[in-house]
Amino acid sequence: MKKIEIGDRLTIHCYKHDGKLHRTWDEATILEINDEMLVCANNKTIVNESDGRVHQTNEPAILFFYKKRWFNIIGQLKKQGLFYYCNIATPFLIEDNIIKYIDYDLDLRVFPDGAFRVLDRNEYNYHRKLMKYPKELDIILKNELSELIEMKKNNIGPFNKEIIDKYYNLYENIKKN
Repeated sequence: MKKIEIGDRLTIHCYKHDGKLHRTWDEATILEINDEMLVCANNKTIVNESDGRVHQTNEPAILFFYKKRWFNIIGQLKKQGLFYYCNIATPFLIEDNIIKYIDYDLDLRVFPDGAFRVLDRNEYNYHRKLMKYPKELDIILKNELSELIEMKKNNIGPFNKEIIDKYYNLYENIKKN
């Protein structure tokens, strides 16, 4: 298998705990890959939903996938400011040029003014019962959500706007070349 390099374009597949494909994104341009994380970007990419709906994202996004953390972070560069959408999810893996992870419903939405909200607790509780998440998994996911909130409160990693700007500039340069 070819080694993944900066500038490569992969797709993203998001699954649910039962193994069903939930959502796909047509494009993710690799900006950095190291021992801890994968950073990608996309803009106006096609999103396919499991229910058959298809839509296109409206703005550039910087995506942070982690090898040991149970979340991923998407910085969305909207006209109204920098938003974040964070998924509680398994660490990623790459297979056949596809970034893959399992999504566990709980999300953290962060607004340009710094306010944030945990989303989809009801959906999480429903799927936890339906798909019989093990107790150990439930503990991991809730701990990772707490860690994610602490990162946000302290503006660590992707929550530091300078990091988003750095990767967005890199993305723009890769697109030009």
